[in-house]
Amino acid sequence: MYLFDVTFQDPCTPVMEGIIDLHTYIMFYLVGIVVFVFVAVGLTLQEFYYNTPYRGRPERMAAARVVHSTWLELVWTLTPLLVLVSIAVPSFALLYSMEEKFDVALTLKVVGHQWYWEYQYAFTDAVHGDVYFGFDSYMIPEGDLPTGGLRLLETDTTVVLPVYHRLRVLTTSNDVIHSWALPAAGVKMDAIPGRLNQVNLYFNRPGLFYGQCSELCGVNHGFMPIAVKALEVSRFREWAHNV
Repeated sequence: MYLFDVTFQDPCTPVMEGIIDLHTYIMFYLVGIVVFVFVAVGLTLQEFYYNTPYRGRPERMAAARVVHSTWLELVWTLTPLLVLVSIAVPSFALLYSMEEKFDVALTLKVVGHQWYWEYQYAFTDAVHGDVYFGFDSYMIPEGDLPTGGLRLLETDTTVVLPVYHRLRVLTTSNDVIHSWALPAAGVKMDAIPGRLNQVNLYFNRPGLFYGQCSELCGVNHGFMPIAVKALEVSRFREWAHNV
């Protein structure tokens, strides 16, 4: 683990991969803009500093060059416009893919409580028909952590979801506003009392992924971890039938 880790977590969904790609794409423009602004400011300061009468030099800067330039105004108006358009197009494509609605293989309802999560499953199995079950998920106290367990992130019951299937997550709350966040999946959805919010998931690799409540929901806000394990379909079915 690095001392200062400023990178994204390894993505586990196509949405998170798209977010990282968009971030890298926008950074290309940001670096260019920062370099250009610093160079332009530096050249301007140098020009004014060396062309003032106080240093015994003639003032060579004509007023027309400083006050008004039609071409300059045209360039600094159109260039930002083109940059914004080039950023907006992939941004809209990513937003559309994140909000696209489709038929799902499983629905997971997440209910926020002070201070734990409640999960309710609903899906159709070829053998057992419609399947419904649920459980509560609490943080494991530091004194009870297993060897190698992550402090403030391990839960007594882990959410298990299948890979390579389209999933729907519905979030709501039983008391105050919470936020179900799973950074590796690119998910951060508020859980609001009296309202259902929806987010889509599609895990493209197995693994164990962690998150936390990302809303200031009270004194124990920092003790509402999220642990999600993505498994192959056969292993998920075996787990679901043994819950």
